Amino acid sequence: MRLADRGSARTVTLAIATGMADTNSLHWYENLITMGNGYDTEDAVQWILQPRGGPAKRGPQNFEHSVRKGIRLAEYEGVLGSHAELLNRIFPSGVARLWGATPAAVPWHVKADAIRNEKVGDEVLFYAEGKFIAKARILALVHSPELAEAVWGADEDQKTWEHIVALGGVVEIDIPAAPLLTKVVNRPDLRSLTRIPADVRQQHLSLLYSLLDGQIPQENPQPSEEKPTASVPRMRREELLQALGTLDADTPDEQHTRDASLTLLWAVGRLVSGQSRLAPRDLYAKEIGPLLLDFGAQDVDVTLDHTFRHLQDTGLWQTEGTVGSAAAVGLKPDVARLLQRPLARAEVVGLLCTSYLQDADQEALLERVGLAGFANAEGTADDESGEPGSEGSSAGSGRRQVNGSRPDRDPQLAEKIKALYGHQCQVCGERLQTRFGHYSEAGHIQGVGRPHEGPDKLSNMLCLCPNHHVQFDKLFFFIDEDWNVRRSSDGKLIRALIRRPTHHIDEACVEYHRGLCGRSRF
Repeated sequence: MRLADRGSARTVTLAIATGMADTNSLHWYENLITMGNGYDTEDAVQWILQPRGGPAKRGPQNFEHSVRKGIRLAEYEGVLGSHAELLNRIFPSGVARLWGATPAAVPWHVKADAIRNEKVGDEVLFYAEGKFIAKARILALVHSPELAEAVWGADEDQKTWEHIVALGGVVEIDIPAAPLLTKVVNRPDLRSLTRIPADVRQQHLSLLYSLLDGQIPQENPQPSEEKPTASVPRMRREELLQALGTLDADTPDEQHTRDASLTLLWAVGRLVSGQSRLAPRDLYAKEIGPLLLDFGAQDVDVTLDHTFRHLQDTGLWQTEGTVGSAAAVGLKPDVARLLQRPLARAEVVGLLCTSYLQDADQEALLERVGLAGFANAEGTADDESGEPGSEGSSAGSGRRQVNGSRPDRDPQLAEKIKALYGHQCQVCGERLQTRFGHYSEAGHIQGVGRPHEGPDKLSNMLCLCPNHHVQFDKLFFFIDEDWNVRRSSDGKLIRALIRRPTHHIDEACVEYHRGLCGRSRF
């Protein structure tokens, strides 16, 4: 059977009787065809090229929130309306992966064409910063300004991303976009949501697979006379954290463990700055040598060789090419892939600092390797110098003003969180009294500054006294899975976090801050 057109409600009824679409299996489309999604063959699938958007448009945080992690449908029950049954059927686990588009300004624009003609089963390629960063399949099409505003808010023009696609088979990738874009849109970059017809997609599908180069299995691979080989399992986040947390296992010399952690931080800094995961060995010797002298060992020549061997034994590191100064060394592809995720980066930096570098000047070290924003929970803003700011308080912030570009913040949210708790600190329970009333500060859990890019929402905020605000920003304590406040250095219990029933706290933001403190569970 064929799917009906969108109709006035723009809701497509999906012929799925079970929850197969809720899995991340790469064979999702086969299951959907079996159950009758309206496509006779893979040949009818179109490409929907979707810009993710940059930090100014909240693209990274929206992608993290609703695609990578997914939203809990139960939290949006009041705005799902007539779409509730469909979305709960597609996502029986209750976690939906959604993305949306604002209305097109004119009906003949390529964006309008994509919104009008995209279909269930089409393949979405997410684009950001010159790369395709993820691919997925459309499970359903929903038009709902109410749901979109609840999930993502509105843009600077007060428009919301009301043309919503429900996504399945989400797979993160990391490939240059220009080779494919020059073929299908005649330019090396992507400026707008764009639909690529099925026949054009078929012509260039092999190019996409060649760019992926084994990152994910082909959905419709060409027949081969060679006997297929078993795929090598990709490293999972838990395995990465386990490897990092046991760097000192079977290592008699603690100094070598410190050198390994310093080397890994330097390699993470390269990735964050957009450099290649591999670098010539002599470049490592040149740049890591002074780093080890200042923060690590004294005998650099001996330590560097030992460090590389130690890291290779952990499964995190590789060497390519000729042994010696010409060899290229660096993180393995799977490790670099995981570090593209903001949460994984925060967890790795926090774990290395907490586990192996507690007696080092961590702020100076992180600044030295290009990771200064990870030294505190608020992060930094573009062109900013000085301390991270706060949202202020009813009696004045008491923090130094700085010039420069800051992430947009809603000052009313700071007043709301303080009013909600009556200026009571959620950690110590104190209400700091002044001559004119009471004083408290509003702090973001996942900082809105770089590199954290957290959401400016009430669910990402705490009401704190000045002392505990500073300690929270400086990663002195964290909030565990049971809402207890604990010291980062040793996990010692401080007290239970004070929470009001009407204050929903985003657990994903708490998990991010916990990762920065080096207290992720693995």
